[in-house]
Amino acid sequence: MAKKSDRKSKLQSKDVVKTRPSASTKSDKIEVEGKVVDVLKGGDYVVELSNGYTVSAYVSGKMRINMIRILPGDTVTMELSPYDLTRGRIIWNKR
Repeated sequence: MAKKSDRKSKLQSKDVVKTRPSASTKSDKIEVEGKVVDVLKGGDYVVELSNGYTVSAYVSGKMRINMIRILPGDTVTMELSPYDLTRGRIIWNKR
């Protein structure tokens, strides 16, 4: 009969733990500035970026809770996901 120590696996905890891809973090977002061109129904906005592209955007939760009003002509800071550059989230209004 084999001893207990012989039956022990040589695997270590680092070999057993599987690594998962990290969740989306704030550092994954792209921050850009733009000018609000149009206000659409449903709380959506059309924002023109400094490079000439237009992006549809919505207001972030904190701005919605604090009822920050955004009008056409306002300069805003947006977050864009690297996966979809046509839709963004407005996080700051500079007026």
